[in-house]
Amino acid sequence: MDDSFHYLSMINHMTIQKKLMEQLADTGLTLGQPKVLDYLKDHDGASQKEIAAGCLIEAGSLTSILNRMEEKGLIERKMLNGNRRTFHIFMTESGKKNQKLVEEAFKKIEKTALNGISEEEQKLFMDIFCRIYQNLADMK
Repeated sequence: MDDSFHYLSMINHMTIQKKLMEQLADTGLTLGQPKVLDYLKDHDGASQKEIAAGCLIEAGSLTSILNRMEEKGLIERKMLNGNRRTFHIFMTESGKKNQKLVEEAFKKIEKTALNGISEEEQKLFMDIFCRIYQNLADMK
């Protein structure tokens, strides 16, 4: 196994994504939908633009994800204050139920991933991980 930074970052991301979808197989959720439900947990009623930015998803991809979620009855789009150009996305009861399953799956995966790593090591890792993200976000 390659132990370079980019390779380890990639395989950790892909493994987490794979394990998440395995945990959620019975829900019928597809790739991208758990991330949106997780975002809506704290931002129910957000606009599509806000969701795209918060989930790091391209607007076109998000539209497809939201269309499928709406067809499944997980979300509903609503106009607020008569503004026809901006729809706000709200979770339905089914969406909220699935969001709780997503949250449980994330917790289980995180617990497994951090097994055998002390709280001090976890804090150090998270501090470094956040700095890495900030460095990349600031990159020109």
